Amino acid sequence: MKISRTSVAAGALAVLLAPMLLGGGVLSAQDRDAPESLLPPGFDDPAPPPAPAPTPAPGAAPRPGGAVPPPMVQPLPALPADGAGNAALPMAEVEPPAPLTAAELLQYELPVYARRSTAQVGRIGMASGGLAPDSFGDADGVYLEALMRRMEAPVASRWLSIALRRMLLSQLDTPARVNGADFAAERAWLLIRMGEAMAARSVVQGVDRQNFTPKLYQVAMQAALATGDLASLCPLEPFARPTTNEAGWQLAEAMCAALEGEPRRAGQVIDTARRARIASGTNLLLAEKVVGTGAQGRRAVTIEWDDVQQLTAWHYGLATATGVTIPDELLQTVGPQVRSWQALSPALAPQQRLRAGELAASWGVLSNAALVDLWGTAEASDEVSSADAGLASDLRTAYTAGTASERIAVMRRLWTEPTDARVRYARHILTARAATRIVPSADQIDAADSLVASMLSAGLDMPASRWRNVVPQGSDAWAMLLLADPNGRAPATAATVSAYRETASARKAQLFFAGMAGTGRINADVVEGLAQTLAVRIGDQNAWTRAIGQAAQQRQPATVLVLAGLGMQTTDWSAVSPVALFHITAALTAVGLEGEARMIAAEAIARA
Repeated sequence: MKISRTSVAAGALAVLLAPMLLGGGVLSAQDRDAPESLLPPGFDDPAPPPAPAPTPAPGAAPRPGGAVPPPMVQPLPALPADGAGNAALPMAEVEPPAPLTAAELLQYELPVYARRSTAQVGRIGMASGGLAPDSFGDADGVYLEALMRRMEAPVASRWLSIALRRMLLSQLDTPARVNGADFAAERAWLLIRMGEAMAARSVVQGVDRQNFTPKLYQVAMQAALATGDLASLCPLEPFARPTTNEAGWQLAEAMCAALEGEPRRAGQVIDTARRARIASGTNLLLAEKVVGTGAQGRRAVTIEWDDVQQLTAWHYGLATATGVTIPDELLQTVGPQVRSWQALSPALAPQQRLRAGELAASWGVLSNAALVDLWGTAEASDEVSSADAGLASDLRTAYTAGTASERIAVMRRLWTEPTDARVRYARHILTARAATRIVPSADQIDAADSLVASMLSAGLDMPASRWRNVVPQGSDAWAMLLLADPNGRAPATAATVSAYRETASARKAQLFFAGMAGTGRINADVVEGLAQTLAVRIGDQNAWTRAIGQAAQQRQPATVLVLAGLGMQTTDWSAVSPVALFHITAALTAVGLEGEARMIAAEAIARA
C-alpha cells in the first residue's frame, strides 16, 4: 500500500497508494517538484469521447478494462481455518452452529427499509452548504472517474481545495455509466490524496455494506489507515476478506479479533499469516502490535523500523493507532498529504501536530479556527517546546493584548519567521481574526498588505473591505480588495489594471488581470487589449480549456471543480499560469461559484 505519485508528463495515473505489503513506489521529495505541465495526459490534444457502454446496476461488479485502479494490496493465499470453536462445551458434546453468511449478516445489520441507494451518495446536502445533486449534469461518469484518478493532490490553491472538499462531500447524483459505490470510492480516494482523511472516511461510510465493490473495499482500507481508525475496518472485514483476498484484510481479521476481545483467535491468525508469509518484518510486527493492544492482548512488540526504507500507508495507519513514533526521516519519504493526516489525527498530541497543522491549513484542510485551537491546546500542554510556547504566547498577544502597533509587531514576527512559503501563508491564516481587530488607519498602512492577505486567507472579505478607502492605489492590498469585493461594483477600466502594473511585479500584474477578467470585473471591450499587453494568452485553446469552458456553459459546477483541480495540480503557486487562473475563475463564476472564484483570485496575489 505504498504512498506514490506518478509523473503527469509521463502520462501515468496519479495513484496514491500502491501495493501495501509487496513493495511499490512512493511519493519521493523529487516527485513532489512541480511537473512540466499541469495538465493531465490527453489534454494537450483533443481526445475522442469514450464509447457508450451499458450502465452497471447498483452494487454490480466493477467494469472490465481498467476502470478499477490496481489493487492496493496484492492478492495472497487465503488464511487456513484456525479451527477454534466458539461453543461453551466440548466439541464432542455440542456441535457449534454454522457461521452466518455475509448475506445473512447484512439482513441482521441493515433491514430493507433502512437501506440507501447508490443513485445518490454524499454526506452533506444543500441545506448544509453542499452542491445541488445534479451538479455533474449529464457528464459521463467514466470520464469523470478518469479525471479524478489522474489528479495530483494537494492542489495549489487553498480555496480551490476547500471547494473541492465541499463538492466531494455533497449528496450528488451518480453520473451515467458508473457504479455508485465505485464512484464514491473515486471521490474518497481523491479526498485521501488531498489530505482530507476524515472526509474520505465519511464518504465511504455513506455507502451501505451490501453495495460495496472491490474498489470501495480498497479505498475503505486506505481511509481507515489514513485516519488511524482501525476499528472502522472491523464491520467490513468479514465481507472484504473473501471478496478481495488481499493481505491487508487477512491481517485485519487478526486485529479486529483482538479489538473485539478474542486474543486467542487473533494470535492464531497472526501466527498463520507468519507461516504463510502473508507478511513479514515491520509490516507484520505492526499488526502484532495492534493485537497486543487489544482486550486481553499479551504480545509485547517493539518496532525498530530498521527494515523500512520508505513509509507506507500500512506503516502510518498502524503506527498511529498504536502510538508508535514514526522517524522523521521516514516521514520525508512520503507525500505532503500525510502531514494533513497527522494534523487531523486525534491519536497524536497537539504539540506533535503543530508543524503538520500549519501545512494542512495552507492546503485548506484546517480552518483558521481549527489552527488557532490547535495552538491554544498545545500551549496548555506540559510537553510543548519552549519555542512553540513562545509562539503561542505571541499569538495570544496578537489577538488580545497591547496597542494596535504592538499587535501588528507581533503579527509581523509570526508572518516573517518561517522560511517555507507555505508556512508563511499558514501564519497569515493563523492571524486572520486578529487582523480584523486592527482598525483601518493610515498609521498602519505599512502592514495593510499583510493584514488584508491574512483576513482574506480565512474568507473574511467584509472586515477586509474596511481597508478599501485607506490603502493606496496600486498596492497589493488594493488589488486583493478589488478581486475579493463581494459587491462587485462597477467593472474596472484599463487604467485600473495599469495602475497595478506600474507598482507590482510582472507576474502579479498578469495574475491580477487574469483574476479580474475571469470574475467579470473588467470592461469587456478592453479585455483583449490588456491580454495582449500583459502577454496573457487567454484566447489560446487546448483540450483542457475547451473542457472546462464546456462544463461551465452546461452549468456543471461539480465538473468545473474537478477540471479546475486538474489545472492547479501542483503545490507550488509559481507553477500556476495566469491563463489557467483566468479559465478557472471564469468557469467558477459562470456556474454560480463566484465567491470561490474571488477568493482564489485574491489568494493568487497573496501567494505570488
